[in-house]
Amino acid sequence: MSRSFLATLHYDGTGFVGWQRQPAGRSVQAEFERVLERLCGRRLVAHAAGRTDAGVHASGLGVSFSAPASWTAASLRRALNALLPRDCWVQSLHLMQPGFHARKSAISRRYRYDIGLDEASASPFRRPFEWALARPLDPDALHAAARLVAGEHDFRAFAAKGAPKPHYRCRLGVAQWADRPEGRGVSFHVEADRFLHHMVRMLVGTMVDVGLGRRPLEDIVRLLARGDNQETSPPAPPQGLYFVAAAYPPELFADSIEGSHAVAHES
Repeated sequence: MSRSFLATLHYDGTGFVGWQRQPAGRSVQAEFERVLERLCGRRLVAHAAGRTDAGVHASGLGVSFSAPASWTAASLRRALNALLPRDCWVQSLHLMQPGFHARKSAISRRYRYDIGLDEASASPFRRPFEWALARPLDPDALHAAARLVAGEHDFRAFAAKGAPKPHYRCRLGVAQWADRPEGRGVSFHVEADRFLHHMVRMLVGTMVDVGLGRRPLEDIVRLLARGDNQETSPPAPPQGLYFVAAAYPPELFADSIEGSHAVAHES
């Protein structure tokens, strides 16, 4: 007999090709499933709340999997952290209701994108974890651009090309820029019911061009009305992007007390 679990996973994406297992390269999913197999004696599949690209980090990725009922959440978390590589860490582990799925059960996801505007952003201790832009951005332009993308829109212009989707509409409940501590630059905080491939990075790349005066604010409205991404700015580099949280209905948590905090994240 097995039970469903939700892990809140942190990882430094620098050395990974992303979450999803790939034919070549080191993936977070492969590392996580390797440890699960070692602990449970058989191959188990782990599902994530979102698929991060190469170089993208996570400070609260929801990951679901089934494990033998002999494991408690506390003991399984300790075992996972003892065997996972140094660039991965399980912050918390919750017992979930049968059938729980980290991606399909999520009601929203939240990302953060960090940009360094100061010269010290080029430091080797910061460059792998932010966009080392090292030049000023117009804060009024950034805030105005964020207000334009908030709400429900067709984000086809801010999605990488791929297999056609039933629709490209996403509802952004949060889309805002904020100053980072100690004058280290700015962060874009965004939460939505769903995200398209490269969507956050393409939004940030375009808004930064607006903040640099490279393109007018009106371009945001024009791009949202387009049916392709041919005039969208290049995506922001991956190292500034963090998967921060996934939210789930409280009733999906097997422990109703823990379930009252129905998020997988670190603020």
